[in-house]
Amino acid sequence: MPRPRGFDPESAVEAAMNVFWDGGYTATSTDDLCRGTGVGRSSLYNTFTSKRELYQKSLRRYAERTRATQSDLLERPGPVRAIIRDFLTEALRNQLADPRRRGCLALNAAVEIGNSDDDVATLVRSDFDAIVDTMRALIERGQRDGELSPDLDPLAVARLVHSSLVGVHVVGRVTDKPERVTDIIDALIDAL
Repeated sequence: MPRPRGFDPESAVEAAMNVFWDGGYTATSTDDLCRGTGVGRSSLYNTFTSKRELYQKSLRRYAERTRATQSDLLERPGPVRAIIRDFLTEALRNQLADPRRRGCLALNAAVEIGNSDDDVATLVRSDFDAIVDTMRALIERGQRDGELSPDLDPLAVARLVHSSLVGVHVVGRVTDKPERVTDIIDALIDAL
């Protein structure tokens, strides 16, 4: 009869997500994961089979968080420009408030791993596509409400918003002057 697990796998994934977020995939060792999750090596591997599987589960957990935020954006009333500005400003605020300036886990995975791992690339693309889909829906709403020009291409503008978000995360990792990022946000919103 198998022994019951002495830990909650979902809590371990949450903790592992933060360990990977701090150190990236390559630099994170099994010992780092054991310390960060509080789970022994054999239990970790018996549950998750590999560091790679645990990383993928961590990326999925991160995507669940971002999708919850996006769902909230779609339900938020008010002008679309203000919603998009608030979304980007909140990303900057979170970035600057994080003493480690970790940025976005999905973006970090894209930069570190890119297309060298098809499964990770697919997870990251899915996360990015979800953000673009949310922004597209907001832009289309702004067009229907007459706030935004009907001449805008909603998909192209949604991708521009996502690119600005990427810029917020990248520049926000190293800037000592937040206005360097708020300028990006202001220029984007003014262009809508």
